[in-house]
Amino acid sequence: MSSTQRLVLLVGAVIVLGGAFILFSGSDTKDSATVATATTPAATNGAPAATTPVAAPQPKVTTIVVQGGKPVGGVTTIKATKGDRVNIEVSSPDTTSEVHFHGYDIKRDLKAGGKVRFAFDAKLEGIFEMELEGTSVQIAKIVISPS
Repeated sequence: MSSTQRLVLLVGAVIVLGGAFILFSGSDTKDSATVATATTPAATNGAPAATTPVAAPQPKVTTIVVQGGKPVGGVTTIKATKGDRVNIEVSSPDTTSEVHFHGYDIKRDLKAGGKVRFAFDAKLEGIFEMELEGTSVQIAKIVISPS
C-alpha cells in the first residue's frame, strides 16, 4: 500500500468517525438545549421574562405642623429654584385658620385635625411668606432662587 493510499484511508476513517460522533452526540446536545431552554424565564409560553417596575421618584413634600396657633419648631424655611415643583403640606391638630401663601396668592382653609396642601411650580423668584391669615402668624419663608 502506498503512502497516498494510506493517507486517503486515514482521512476517510476520520471523516466516518467524525460523522458518527456528530450523529450520535447531536441528539444529546438537542435534549440538553431543550432542557436549558425550557428552564429559562423567556421560554415560558413564549412570553418575555417578567420585569420589576421601577417606581418613579416621589416629589419632596415639606410638612409644617401648626399647634396652638404657632408653627411647631418655628418658621420653616423652604428653598427652591425657579422652575422647581414645590409641595408643602400644613396640618394642625387644634388650629382652624386660612393659610395664605403671599406672592403667589394661594389660600387654603385649614381645619383643626386636618391638613391642606400647596403644590405649585416656582415661577416667581424672591422671598415669600406663608402665614395664618387671621392672626398674621408666619409659618414659613419660601426662598426661590433664579435657575
